[in-house]
Amino acid sequence: MVHFINFPRFFDEKEKFDPSTFRDAIITGLNECESDFDQVERFLDGAGGKLDYRRYAETLFDILFAGGVLAPGGTLQDEGDKSKGSIYTNICVFEAEESHEGLRAFLQIFNKLLRRYLYLKKSLEEETTKVIGFIKNFTEPQRKKLAIITGHLLANGIVTPSVFTSLFTNDILVRDGLSLEFATLMFTSWLKERDISNISSALKKSHQDSKLLELFPFNKRSMEHFEGYFNGVGLEQLVDFERHRQIAVSKKKLQKNLQEQMESGSNVKEMIANTKEDMKSYSLKEHNVVVIIWDTVMGAMEWSKKEDLIAEQSLRHLRPYTPLFEAFSTKGRSELTLIVRVQDFCYDNMNFLKVFHKIVLRFYKADVLSEDTILKWYNEAHSPKGKSVFLQQMKDMVEWLKNAEEESDSEDEEN
Repeated sequence: MVHFINFPRFFDEKEKFDPSTFRDAIITGLNECESDFDQVERFLDGAGGKLDYRRYAETLFDILFAGGVLAPGGTLQDEGDKSKGSIYTNICVFEAEESHEGLRAFLQIFNKLLRRYLYLKKSLEEETTKVIGFIKNFTEPQRKKLAIITGHLLANGIVTPSVFTSLFTNDILVRDGLSLEFATLMFTSWLKERDISNISSALKKSHQDSKLLELFPFNKRSMEHFEGYFNGVGLEQLVDFERHRQIAVSKKKLQKNLQEQMESGSNVKEMIANTKEDMKSYSLKEHNVVVIIWDTVMGAMEWSKKEDLIAEQSLRHLRPYTPLFEAFSTKGRSELTLIVRVQDFCYDNMNFLKVFHKIVLRFYKADVLSEDTILKWYNEAHSPKGKSVFLQQMKDMVEWLKNAEEESDSEDEEN
């Protein structure tokens, strides 16, 4: 059973707000628990009713992370003789067993503290940010333990990715490789509990998703270095995330360039040349680009709300851009990606439901879509969105294509 420390002087308002008294009370109480984490949790839960957690939250979390109060830079204040246990405790993250299991006990402590004292959440966020900024002055085992517990805190939503901002902004940490070392252990710990979608969502929400390359020194901030390093440490999922993020960024840049050309009245030949250059520059695939072209072209028009006018309006709008579509649908995958995107667009924009087959026919006549692609789409590769409606629309055209194909085969045999 935990014996709470009684300090009669706490009833003296002047003494109650003494940081040294608060520190000593917490450290003494933790040391009396003798590494029994059930007792630690009960002690901290009850001590909040006697001690001012709100005022001394930073001191509380300093102790739980480092075993004592941290001075600027990360060293312990008045370290003195730790063996006496008066101003230092071994019940802290830095003295925990260096394993995911050993550090999960502290995850539970932080979690239960925040459940009981909700106002501590912001303080823990600030404390974690501060302590990560001090990693240069910690020992290697301390850095490892801090990285692992940070991964657990992130995986459980107890803190946000904003806490590791210093890994990108502190040039010394980046230069010395400490940022990369810390991030590797942190993400490994995070992925032990959650999948990459959880990391992706959290990074985007805190606007940290675009900064991962900044973990590397300036002369190594390339996808080649990124892939080589993180694939080598078993974090292939992080590589996939960064690759997809860069593709998304490149797509937005290409789309913006295309929009600006359309608005300025550039002719289609210029647009084709510029878009090919962008595709190469941004390392995009043709099937990515043809979808961007469709979205940009269709997004440039203010469409009529009258369903009977949409067909004529859409075909008239698409006509001058068919050479642009043709230039970026030279492969089967690009053609199939385009027809599926047209299908999804017509389904999502209900006024276009009856226009789908007319657009496909226009693209077929303009050599944007081939016979093989249309048949493959019809037989197996269509989107589930409104498939019964669109397959019915395309039935006559598909039958016509099949008959034309059979007639062609017959002529070849006769010849």
